[in-house]
Amino acid sequence: MSSYPLVITILMLSANPKETARLRLDEEQREIETGLERSQLREKFRLVKKEAVRPKDFRRAMLDLKPQIVHFSGHGEGEKGIAFEDEAGKTKLVDAEALAGLFKLFADSVECVILNACYSKVQAAAIARHIPYVIGMSQAIGDQAAIEFSVGFYDALGADRWSENRSSSSASVISLGSALKVIRAFSLVHRLCLKMGWMETR
Repeated sequence: MSSYPLVITILMLSANPKETARLRLDEEQREIETGLERSQLREKFRLVKKEAVRPKDFRRAMLDLKPQIVHFSGHGEGEKGIAFEDEAGKTKLVDAEALAGLFKLFADSVECVILNACYSKVQAAAIARHIPYVIGMSQAIGDQAAIEFSVGFYDALGADRWSENRSSSSASVISLGSALKVIRAFSLVHRLCLKMGWMETR
């Protein structure tokens, strides 16, 4: 992107099909929303939540909102795809190439994609052909770890500056078994903030 909007739109998608294990998606959404509301940069963000998302809901939201950050929370099944919902609320898998094809259409507006779902590395790699910053999970991730990952990521994104104190404050997140994911996410946020002109290099 050559220029950036005054307000960054975060599109948060979630799906928990009927026959899949229950996830604490509402808690994750609440924690993210609370963190952004408390942040120093809260006026820079607009969080839009879409639940029980079907593929067509995803496509429509992208067209309507043209978000800069897209966050999906739910189930992943590796090579088979990410678990959206169908008209009956059951699993509708969307594979890596389909997701990459959709994001290619929005490469001029989307800066960051987060797939907070188990085994979503395959989809993340495909999307990364078109989007600068992408996070996917290479293995299974527990409910609590997924929530802590999201909280750490958005707390970092909403911070007014980066410092040693903020890095050390992430210890509680890292101790929950997500160390590598969190470190990579914080590094990504750092680069993203630099690119958007929210902070200067030191």
